[in-house]
Amino acid sequence: MHTDSNGGHYILRFDNERKTNQRRRIMETNIVEVENFVQQSEERRGSAFTQEVKRYLERYPNTQYVDVLLTDLNGCFRGKRIPVSSLKKLEKGCYFPASVFAMDILGNVVEEAGLGQEMGEPDRTCVPVLGSLTPSAADPEFIGQMLLTMVDEDGAPFDVEPRNVLNRLWQQLRQRGLFPVVAVELEFYLLDRQRDAEGYLQPPCAPGTDDRNTQSQVYSVDNLNHFADVLNDIDELAQLQLIPADGAVAEASPGQFEINLYHTDNVLEACDDALALKRLVRLMAEKHKMHATFMAKPYEEHAGSGMHIHISMQNNRGENVLSDTEGEDSPLLKKMLAGMIDLMPSSMALLAPNVNSYRRFQPGMYVPTQASWGHNNRTVALRIPCGDRHNHRVEYRVAGADANPYLVMAAIFAGILHGLDNELPLQEEVEGNGLEQEGLPFPIRQSDALGEFIENDHLRRYLGERFCHVYHACKNDELLQFERLITETEIEWMLKNA
Repeated sequence: MHTDSNGGHYILRFDNERKTNQRRRIMETNIVEVENFVQQSEERRGSAFTQEVKRYLERYPNTQYVDVLLTDLNGCFRGKRIPVSSLKKLEKGCYFPASVFAMDILGNVVEEAGLGQEMGEPDRTCVPVLGSLTPSAADPEFIGQMLLTMVDEDGAPFDVEPRNVLNRLWQQLRQRGLFPVVAVELEFYLLDRQRDAEGYLQPPCAPGTDDRNTQSQVYSVDNLNHFADVLNDIDELAQLQLIPADGAVAEASPGQFEINLYHTDNVLEACDDALALKRLVRLMAEKHKMHATFMAKPYEEHAGSGMHIHISMQNNRGENVLSDTEGEDSPLLKKMLAGMIDLMPSSMALLAPNVNSYRRFQPGMYVPTQASWGHNNRTVALRIPCGDRHNHRVEYRVAGADANPYLVMAAIFAGILHGLDNELPLQEEVEGNGLEQEGLPFPIRQSDALGEFIENDHLRRYLGERFCHVYHACKNDELLQFERLITETEIEWMLKNA
């Protein structure tokens, strides 16, 4: 095993050229460890965690290691790889520093967030998320993975962890007798490992050919055929990890694809699955000698990649409460729309979390540029798709694929609660091209978005004061670092002209 450092992201992997006899020796030793642990598990049937591990090891007896993973503010996995024999210790928890939730995109701790040296770099207990033990896309036969969640000193959920921020808002909706049903759609690009002659990113050639498609290919079945091997591997690994995903769809730009997750009433699992899907897509692309990116805008000339969230709402009888008996928009839906629209500009720091995210919001690039709503209209931020009253729902079309799904969902739920708690006016429905009509504009720079975010009293109340402080501090520090960089474009423009 070895550890690579790639811009602060720690990527653990095993040498793919392990000799067969070495692997066999490890397997033989490991099988004894597995048998011992399963035997110990029989004596502790009362533990749901123990039962989950027992079932997993019975199904995957060759497992040697397990990656235990936390998700930071950026949606990056942070964790470590433990021997399978150490799983029995995980039930009581393991320790990670609280500062794992005060990292910038490069994995550097931002001291201004107040979770690092100011607190003495304290550890916090992390406990396994039940039901999350699955094979790892890195090596599914021999490596498993399991999610962790952090708790505070008093045993309460750690309030800065994005998963816990979302869970708190989800429970508030449930306490009101409202049960969200959600689905996540993710767009991404496959890229050639080699840059073009000018040093820019480029689409990959179809495997085994010199054919490099540089034209729009939305819904192209032929393009799916060209990349069938990598897409099939993604589909197979998703099934192995119990990620409920549809097959890929070719999107608007060369090398761009979309994968949709099935709708579910388990909001946390929907986001867990979205992050697991992003990880396995990257790993499968590497396996096929390509890169995959969820960067919001990798190309200047092509559309960006988004994360669209579909949401409906049920009562405790399982009835969709977003439509009335005639199939029209219900009063509850109108309150939800008003709240989401009102908080949307201030939520942009979560929906568009990086400098590059704001390059995506341009006219003609299939992305809304202002807070708006409409029926069957892809030019608005909140689209109500076609369908019968049982499937009445909202598609939230603003977030980039680079965003943290827990925080995107938290922003949506904060908007819904805001609409329910306040008598807000709902703007007129957009008909026609929403990009050409007046609406509530989004901030167009990350600095503006961060300012609106931290100054919004409603967001701080719903998301939590400490979370908002930490998030703002980390993203603001990251932005300051970026703005200190001297780019090639600056040199080209200014060297001889300034």
